[in-house]
Amino acid sequence: MRLLGICGSLRTGSFNAMALAQAGRSLPVGSELEVLDWRTIPPFDADLLAAGFPGEVATLRDRVRRADGIVIATPEYNFSIPGMLKNLLDWISRGEDQPLAGKPVAILSAATGPLGGARVQYDLRRVLLFVDAMVMNKPEVFIGQVQTKFTTDGTCVDETTARFVQSQMLAFSSWIDAVKRMRPQELLQN
Repeated sequence: MRLLGICGSLRTGSFNAMALAQAGRSLPVGSELEVLDWRTIPPFDADLLAAGFPGEVATLRDRVRRADGIVIATPEYNFSIPGMLKNLLDWISRGEDQPLAGKPVAILSAATGPLGGARVQYDLRRVLLFVDAMVMNKPEVFIGQVQTKFTTDGTCVDETTARFVQSQMLAFSSWIDAVKRMRPQELLQN
């Protein structure tokens, strides 16, 4: 199973990048999580789109299309989705060939506060619903006070957090299989 990971934070040493790496380590045998580097994606601009997808956007959209599922780990900025992550989703969702339509998605979030980024997940689910992504509802993973749960090198030192993430990734593997069974055959050929 080939999964694509998207981190909503571009910061070096991002707690959400650490959580995403933990998700990758928690996948069932035979699954692989490739974390997307999307720093070169330009701001969405309809004039750019009119000239055709920029090369890096076209490549990204193709990678999303080929993935069996998407794992998004994101912080919460001002009670919502980080602007650059929303920009990324806006680019992916353009065009008639919707790479997120029918695509299984799992969301987790990490924050230094006690809620663990809960509000961002609700807004992100709303956006993904509109683009017809198949977002897994449960188990939800909100990693609050994340600075106490990972070391600076990204090692998860909190057993409960590790268990929650592993539980989500095992459920996500089953969710991907269930979505594949639900999808029309023509979507499976993308």
